[in-house]
Amino acid sequence: MPFRFLHWPWLVLLLALPLVLWLRRRARRRDTTAVRFPSLGLLDGLPVGWAARLRRPLLAGLRLAVLALAVTALARPQAGHSDEEILTRGIDIVVVVDRSGSMAAEDFKPRNRLHVAKEVVADFINGRRHDRIGMVTFAARSLTVCPLTLDYGLLQRSLEEIGLARKDEDGTAIGMGLANAVNRLRRSDAKSRIIILLTDGRNNRGQIDPLTAAQTARTFGIKVYVVGVGTEGEAPFPIDDPMSGTRYALMRVDLDEGTLTRIAEITGGLYFRATDSESLLSIFENIDSLEKSDLKVRQHVTYAELFPFFLWPAAVLLALEQVLRQTWLRAIP
Repeated sequence: MPFRFLHWPWLVLLLALPLVLWLRRRARRRDTTAVRFPSLGLLDGLPVGWAARLRRPLLAGLRLAVLALAVTALARPQAGHSDEEILTRGIDIVVVVDRSGSMAAEDFKPRNRLHVAKEVVADFINGRRHDRIGMVTFAARSLTVCPLTLDYGLLQRSLEEIGLARKDEDGTAIGMGLANAVNRLRRSDAKSRIIILLTDGRNNRGQIDPLTAAQTARTFGIKVYVVGVGTEGEAPFPIDDPMSGTRYALMRVDLDEGTLTRIAEITGGLYFRATDSESLLSIFENIDSLEKSDLKVRQHVTYAELFPFFLWPAAVLLALEQVLRQTWLRAIP
């Protein structure tokens, strides 16, 4: 929240308050006001009451507080409320996540490929601002998890709900996932439209070939960044055994890098290979830096006056000081 003093030079007077206190003490020492009395000897043994002890420091403190509050009020403190008006639209992005059974491979520590991919995508979403983001998943068929939205909270909740495909719906329909994402972006009027496709296999299901989907993306001016997931060679894959519990078997990594590279080339995007969680995070950071929104933002700030919050306490303390001076803390000249 913006905060300012509209007439800030008045604040210089706050520095003079210690000087005012020093001048009052000096004047008090020179004060010759007295009451004639034959002898003060009888008063020497009398105790000093609390009123006499507190009178000078309390009244001086109240007067200084009044002056400080009054000076602050004269400086016109103001609190501002900021509003942003977006003059141009950001980037429209659809993230396509493979949730086929092979994403359960645990070559990406500390969990399986899908778990790590979701964490990296979540960080990517948190780093965006003013960009509409949608999400599509695929296994044997493709589903839209979340349409294009600026509600990043909804997007994060949708991402958390993505799980591995059941055996009866397993498969890798890369072409269908890509085509679904293109369909989500084809009516977008954003200056830049991109798809981030994350997969660990090769297309083996669906009615649409990945390269055909890539040609469609190019027709609509949509760029595709492709991230191939998986270590080289073999990866540990968990198998649930009713007798011995979970055991691991080595599964050959079947990543169709040729087709994935071609998808990126056709659409003017890039292909990346992630062999561990660190490289996957680095790839998404690279994509984030490549696709930055060129936004024009107009900021409006509305200021509210705060001086009454200083002026009213100053008036109350001044009244309190005068009441105390004339009653409980009253002094004989």
